[in-house]
Amino acid sequence: MAKVIKKAFSRLGYDIRKKRPPVTGIPDAEFYTPVFCPWLGYGEFKHYYDRAKQHTIVSMDRFYTLFTLASQALSLPGDIWECGVYKGGTAILFAELIASKACAEKKLHLFDTFQGMPETDPEKDLHRLGDFADTSLSAVMERVGRPDTVRYHPGFIPETFAGLETAQIAFAHIDVDIYQSILDCCQFILPRLTLGGFMVFDDYGFPSCPGARAAVDEFFKDRPEKPLVLSTGQAIIFKSSAENSDPLPKQRYERDLE
Repeated sequence: MAKVIKKAFSRLGYDIRKKRPPVTGIPDAEFYTPVFCPWLGYGEFKHYYDRAKQHTIVSMDRFYTLFTLASQALSLPGDIWECGVYKGGTAILFAELIASKACAEKKLHLFDTFQGMPETDPEKDLHRLGDFADTSLSAVMERVGRPDTVRYHPGFIPETFAGLETAQIAFAHIDVDIYQSILDCCQFILPRLTLGGFMVFDDYGFPSCPGARAAVDEFFKDRPEKPLVLSTGQAIIFKSSAENSDPLPKQRYERDLE
């Protein structure tokens, strides 16, 4: 029962932990519970999380994964993409990172219906049409700000990828929950991902999103990149091979959509 409650609160953005007695003689001892847990508010991470926490259901430890990898991706060629924005909490993180690190050439591309979940596959997904509909494009734009940095792509994936065939991507956060949308993201983003770049799949390990793991495992089964599964429920793909580095020709991509 305790595990079920903890997972439920984790999906809502809360992290339940036992309160431990203070440890003396260790620098930053409050962050050892029992191992070093910087997502509890260590260093500059706290500033970014406090800015976004009211607008995200991503738990602190998952948020820290995004903070770390996106920070590293700022040194790579290409932009930051997020597929599945919901209320904009993690988008705030990415936009603030780009601004604070003075990466004027970087853009943040946000893809979402901004009206809730599209049609789902009842054989692979547990989510249904209209889930997460308590958001809007105007509300997210107001929260995220940074109009010189952020580009919005409202609508359905993969149609909203049209016109971005020559894009270069350093980091992609995939948080769309359902099988077909995740498969579409993999097919379009991986060929355009910078060598050394990252894809983070938020929903990979959650029992509420069985289609997420199915799509990732299917897509990467015969590819050199393999999902690194974290205890947070996330999975990470590191672009480690030049194979498939060149974007798909536009004609082939259009055939794939058909």
